[in-house]
Amino acid sequence: MIDEVKKSADQRMQKSLDALRADLGKIRTGRAHTGLLDHVMVDYYGTPTQITQVANINLMDARTISVQPWEPKLTGAIEKAIRDADLGLNPSSQSNVIRVPMPALTEERRRDLIKVVKTEGENAKVAVRNVRRDANEHLKKALKDKLISTDDERRAQDEVQKLTDKYIAEVDKTLAVKEADLLAV
Repeated sequence: MIDEVKKSADQRMQKSLDALRADLGKIRTGRAHTGLLDHVMVDYYGTPTQITQVANINLMDARTISVQPWEPKLTGAIEKAIRDADLGLNPSSQSNVIRVPMPALTEERRRDLIKVVKTEGENAKVAVRNVRRDANEHLKKALKDKLISTDDERRAQDEVQKLTDKYIAEVDKTLAVKEADLLAV
C-alpha cells in the first residue's frame, strides 16, 4: 500500500518535471533548435497538420533552421504557418527550402522570457506539491481504514516529503539552466 502511494507520487512528480522541461523547450533562446517549430500547424489540403508531418526540419547553423517541404507546393503554406505561429520568426524561401533565421533577443525580451520561465517553474512546483498532498491524503485514508499503522504513516509522509524536496530542487535546477541560457548573449 505505502509503496504504491510512493511509486505513484514519484511517477506523477516526474511527469510534472517532464512537462516543465517540454514547456521550457518551447521558449526560445538566441540559438536555433528544431523543437521551436514542433507545435506549428500547417494547412495541408484543408487539414491542420503538424509541420513535422509535411517537411524535414534541420539546423543550417546555430541561428538558422531549414525547413524542406516534402511537396514543393506547400512552401507558401508552411511559410505562412511559421509567420502566424506568433514565434517572432520571419521565414524566407529559396527554391524549395525555407530558411528561418533566429533574430537576436533584446534585453527587454530576455527579461520578459525569464518572467515566463519563472511562472512555468512556479506552476511545476504547485503541481509537485499537489501530488504530495494527494499522496498524504491516501496515507491518512489508509490509516483511518486501519490498513497501516501510525508509525508507518508518519514514515511514509516523511518519505513523500523527501521526494517532494527532490523534485522541487530539480525544478529549481532546470529553471536556473534556462535562465542562464536566456541571459547568454
